[in-house]
Amino acid sequence: MSARKDTRPPARAALVKNIKAALDEMKAVNVKVMDVRDVTDVADCMIIASGTSDRHVRSVADNVVRRAKGAGFRPFGLEGERDGEWVLVDLNDVIVHVMLPRVREFYGLEGLWEVVPKSAARKAATQPKAKAKSKAAKGKGAPRAKRAKGKSAPDRRKSAARKPASRQSAPRAKRSRSAGS
Repeated sequence: MSARKDTRPPARAALVKNIKAALDEMKAVNVKVMDVRDVTDVADCMIIASGTSDRHVRSVADNVVRRAKGAGFRPFGLEGERDGEWVLVDLNDVIVHVMLPRVREFYGLEGLWEVVPKSAARKAATQPKAKAKSKAAKGKGAPRAKRAKGKSAPDRRKSAARKPASRQSAPRAKRSRSAGS
């Protein structure tokens, strides 16, 4: 196996370090830094963090923008600052998402952008699934549905649908006898 070489320029690495410091300074929760170069050409790195309230999300994002400008990186865009549920700061090669925890859980960006190493994915695909050892997992000891003798579930449903209505509910047609027959 060959180890992946970090090809980010030192300035970009300094930006990521600066953003992490800004997030820590504002007490952002659950900070995750992801290298997405293998997944997309949009950015090299995505940083996802949570805030405790909409006001906290806005102030964390504002602090990230201030620190980035102070380091000489001007943001290309800032989205969602008005609502404060999800603020996106676009710093060209680094994209920062600051979100409320419920919004972060709903959209699941980590699962969307996270790269599983190819060796781990191959290993999981080639390994046989582990056999269950408990009685309930094997079907022993678990309650079974009772069936009518000789009929499967679809047959029982069909026969129930074909039963004629009782005579009391369906009106009976009277036959008229003709006098001349």
